[in-house]
Amino acid sequence: MIHCKRVYLDAQASDGQRVLVDRLWPRGISKDALALAEWLPDVAPSTALRKSFAHRNEAFDDFRSAYRRELAGHPEHWQRLLHWAMNGTLTLLYAARDEEHNNAQVLAEFLQDELQRHDSPSSPVCYQGEFDGH
Repeated sequence: MIHCKRVYLDAQASDGQRVLVDRLWPRGISKDALALAEWLPDVAPSTALRKSFAHRNEAFDDFRSAYRRELAGHPEHWQRLLHWAMNGTLTLLYAARDEEHNNAQVLAEFLQDELQRHDSPSSPVCYQGEFDGH
C-alpha cells in the first residue's frame, strides 16, 4: 500500500516505511526531527523539471508525463520503494502545499502501475515505446 503525506504532518505507526521523495530538504525541519526510513533525493524530479513545473496546476499534466519518463529511465532510483510497497505500507513524504499536484502523487501512481506489472504473469518489464506515443 502506498500513501502520500506532507512532511509537516506527524508520523503515525500506520505510515509504515516513511521516505522523503523531494530533491530539496524541507524548510523548517531539522534532519534529527523528521521520522523517516530514508531520504531519496534522486527519485525526485530533475531540477530542470521541478523548476519548469513550479507547482503551477496548469502545467501538471505535462509535468506528470515528463516525470514518468524520468522515472522509467532510472529504475535504480525507485526499486527500493517498490520493494517496500510490495512488503507493507510505504508513505511518500513531500513538502509541497498542494496535496494533489505534486511529485509524490505522480511517483505513487507510477509505483502502483509497477506493482500491477509485477502482479501480472508476463515477461520482464520493457518500457520501449511506452512514453513516446507508440
